[in-house]
Amino acid sequence: MEYLIELAASPAAWAALVTLIAMEVVLGIDNLLFISILTNKLPEDIRPRARRIGIGLALIMRLGLLSTVAFIVTLVQPVFSVFDHAFSWRDIILIAGGLFLVWKATKEIHHAMAPHDEQEASLGGTLQVSFSAAIVQILILDLVFSVDSIITAVGMTEHIPIMVIAVIFAVMTMLFAAGPLANFINRNPSIVMLALGFLLLIGTTLIAEGFGAHVSKGYIYTAMAFSAAVEGLNMLQRRRHARSSGAH
Repeated sequence: MEYLIELAASPAAWAALVTLIAMEVVLGIDNLLFISILTNKLPEDIRPRARRIGIGLALIMRLGLLSTVAFIVTLVQPVFSVFDHAFSWRDIILIAGGLFLVWKATKEIHHAMAPHDEQEASLGGTLQVSFSAAIVQILILDLVFSVDSIITAVGMTEHIPIMVIAVIFAVMTMLFAAGPLANFINRNPSIVMLALGFLLLIGTTLIAEGFGAHVSKGYIYTAMAFSAAVEGLNMLQRRRHARSSGAH
C-alpha cells in the first residue's frame, strides 16, 4: 500500500501513466481495425458479442502477460541467427502475426475485387466466417498486439501498477469505440478498402520490425491519418453531390 501511495504522489509516475495510456490507445487502433472488419462479416445480431469477447480476450491476455513481465522481457533475447542476424521470440511472433495480417487483408481485398456473381454467395459481399473462427482469428492477432504492447510498456516504465492502469484504460477505450467504428465501416463500403489497406500496411510493418528494420510508428499513423482525411473529404464530396442531384 505504501508503494502505491508513493506512486500516486509522484509527478513522474503520473507523467509516465499519461504517456503510456496515450501509447497504448494508439497501439490499440491496429487491433480495433482488425476486430471491426472481421466481426462485420458475422450475422448482425452476434457482432456486438463477438466484439466484446474479442476485446475481453485482449484485456485478459495483456493482464496475464503483465503478470509474467520477467518472462516477457526474455522474449527480446536472441534465440537463433540466420546470416548473422539474430532473431528473438518477439521477432518470430511479430513476423508470424504480420504474415497472417497480410494474408488476411490480401484475401479480403481479392474477394472485394471479385466479380459480383462470385460475391452473391456471401453475406453482404464479404467472406462469411463462423463465430468460433472469428474469435480464433481475433485471438491470434490479440496475442501479437498484446506482446508488442506489453514490451512497449516495459520499455517505458518499471512500475507494474502503471502498466495495469494503462492497459485497462486502453482496452476499455477499444471496447467503447469498437461498435461505432464497426458500424461506420459497415455503412461506408469505401472505408472497408481503406481499412484493409491499413491492415496491409500494419502487417508489413510488423514483418519489417521482426526482421530488425525499425519503422517509426509516427510515420505509419501519420500516413493512416492523412489517408483517412482524404477519404473523409471524398465522402463529403459524394454526399454533397448526391444532395445536389436529388434537389434537381
